[in-house]
Amino acid sequence: MVQQIPKQPVPTSPAPPAVPTSADVARLAGVSRATVSYVLNNTSAVRISEPTRRRVRAAAEELGYVPHAAARSLRAGHSRMVLMPAPPVPVGPLYSRFFSELQWALGRLDYTVVQYGGVGLKGDEEARAWAELRPVAVLVPGTGLGPRGVAVLKRAGARAVVTLGPERVEGAHALLMDQRGVGRRAGEHLLARGRRRIGVVLPEEAGLDLFSRPRLQGVRDALHGRADAEVTELPLAYREESATALAARWRSLGLDAVFAYNDEYAMLLMRALQDEGVGIPDETSVVGADDLVLGRLLRPRLSTVHIELPSGQELAELVERVVREPGTAPETHEVLGARLVPRESS
Repeated sequence: MVQQIPKQPVPTSPAPPAVPTSADVARLAGVSRATVSYVLNNTSAVRISEPTRRRVRAAAEELGYVPHAAARSLRAGHSRMVLMPAPPVPVGPLYSRFFSELQWALGRLDYTVVQYGGVGLKGDEEARAWAELRPVAVLVPGTGLGPRGVAVLKRAGARAVVTLGPERVEGAHALLMDQRGVGRRAGEHLLARGRRRIGVVLPEEAGLDLFSRPRLQGVRDALHGRADAEVTELPLAYREESATALAARWRSLGLDAVFAYNDEYAMLLMRALQDEGVGIPDETSVVGADDLVLGRLLRPRLSTVHIELPSGQELAELVERVVREPGTAPETHEVLGARLVPRESS
């Protein structure tokens, strides 16, 4: 006789908790669903007392309710998503602060900021990928977006397409960041200090030529027409070994000054030069860019080019204005300022 093994009950997963709705919030707060919508969507066209607003927000918090973004987009006729593709190049502390300020300012205007990290996509392919998310605005750092990409985004409902880079793109609002002015300020300063044989550090890291090449051209512009002055390109990887190798042959280059792309590369090279016994600024003047706090802690303190980026608040207000008035003709603004901050290294 074969003994039957009793079947074990199959464990079942607990049912997921019900998703709270605006009707649940309305019942708990003792108001209408319309009032819940007005309060949680920050509608200013309808006057609602502050006690009622507090009661609705408290009910929503207690239930864990958040408005549905897609439903809100349907009611408004457009989304509140601002898409910010990840910059195509490594960015330092200066640009990181700018992007953080911009996201904060857009959030204050009730936009949802989404950073998009595309991999392997370029040009119009990137634009089509962005358009699939149906953003109301796209802020594009760097280069790569063309007129066709702008048209794709607008057909998908993007009311504001804003580029941040060295040149404008047809159909988009442009914030021009001309990096040549950064190099020009450094070159003018070094010339005024009697320096004539100027090296310019060009990072070997991929993508940074978007900034470094225009800065090199700015130094050349400052020296233009000076027969007694010359510029030497200095490729440098952001590694201690690379800086040490360059410092070891420094005196054979016959340079009396260096503009080092930014403060980080300037500090890297300056330390290597000092280890090699090169006097700063007696033998070689050193100038960086970005005006980072760390540059003030060096000895000698680092001369630098202070870069003035556009205000995140001002850019957020531009986005809001264009979203409200999508027929606005594309605007072009030159937004990158640069001034020399002289210190002991030059």
